[in-house]
Amino acid sequence: MGSTRRKFTQEYKTEAVRLVLDSGRSAAEVAKSLGIHEATLGNWVKKAKEEGGAEDRPLSVSERAELEELRKKYTQAQMDIAFLKKGVPRTRRLLEVVG
Repeated sequence: MGSTRRKFTQEYKTEAVRLVLDSGRSAAEVAKSLGIHEATLGNWVKKAKEEGGAEDRPLSVSERAELEELRKKYTQAQMDIAFLKKGVPRTRRLLEVVG
């Protein structure tokens, strides 16, 4: 037997989206607490953002500092990876000569 499809009012959708954007909780957490599928709530949030009805909240000072730190770490990691990639062929050649 098929299951019946639930219908949600626009007001319910708006409040659910507001919970995601204002509470700082993830869409998955909010969806679980409301008893709806994560993808459904994700679609509502995406649609609200596209329509301009939902603005991302500005970053706090601590969030901005964390973002800056993470960007620096990411840049350093990218440079480390590039360096290691350059070293791999030389290491292979040395191993062939020694071995």
